[in-house]
Amino acid sequence: MTLVVLAAGMGSRYGGLKQIDPITENGEFIIDFSVYDAIRSGYDKVVFIIKKENYELFRSTIGKRIENVIDVEYAFQGMELPFDAGIPKDRVKPFGTAHALLSCRDCVKGSFSVINADDFYGRSAYQLASAYLNSVDQSKNGKHHYCMVGYRLGNTLTEYGTVSRGICEADSESMLTSITERTKIMRTSDAMGAAYESEGKWIPISADSIASMNFFGFTDSFFPYIEEGFERFLRAETTDKMKGEYYLPGAVGEVLAADKADLKVLNSSDLWYGVTYKEDKQYVVDSIQQMIAAGIYPQNLWG
Repeated sequence: MTLVVLAAGMGSRYGGLKQIDPITENGEFIIDFSVYDAIRSGYDKVVFIIKKENYELFRSTIGKRIENVIDVEYAFQGMELPFDAGIPKDRVKPFGTAHALLSCRDCVKGSFSVINADDFYGRSAYQLASAYLNSVDQSKNGKHHYCMVGYRLGNTLTEYGTVSRGICEADSESMLTSITERTKIMRTSDAMGAAYESEGKWIPISADSIASMNFFGFTDSFFPYIEEGFERFLRAETTDKMKGEYYLPGAVGEVLAADKADLKVLNSSDLWYGVTYKEDKQYVVDSIQQMIAAGIYPQNLWG
């Protein structure tokens, strides 16, 4: 089982390369805890998707200290495209999380999970995804069978600004029926608890909604679908050629709409922690320190 870590984001809102910002006195990062939990949930390989210019920095700070306990490989999200899509030459922004995943196609075989580098998901998320992918019959119903770890929206919001979330709907059997990417969601003080921005208006949304935090479980059958989807994205007249991104939740939604696969929503009992803005960091640091003090994690993950 492979863990794919999306770590090529520019971290513009945070103001730095947040994936390698230490959160413990031993200099460990959120990524360290993700890999630690994954190993204890049956994963035996990790693929970091990064920008090529960050390779030496990532390997020296992260890769080297875990290479002795798990197979490590790197994939690079670049700006190369399969055809001339009319993208401005001065664009530097990557093309989104689905395109990032496509960059590791040659590194992954069989079942794998995808996570964000700067999100702390809790161990049960890895256990749930691993158990489902290892047990589901991929030949059933003539569809591919994927999964997603969902969280309560209200437990994923920050006090310091807006966030992007995939808002999910599921049926009575916890199968995903739709996923909608909302790029600006904020906490509110009303009964709904949250709102998202659309066409200049703020629309209330329940804080109890299922939020996708980009923790998905797939098989390598997913890669051809996102390759086709990315080409459609590039060719679409509505795509913002300077800033548009092909998001992973959107790619999942396309596959479900085409009835090529189904996706099980697995609800984690753990809390989710993230560092979207610099002000979020202290809360994450304090929360993880409490888990260390409680014996959930050792004082030194790799020591």
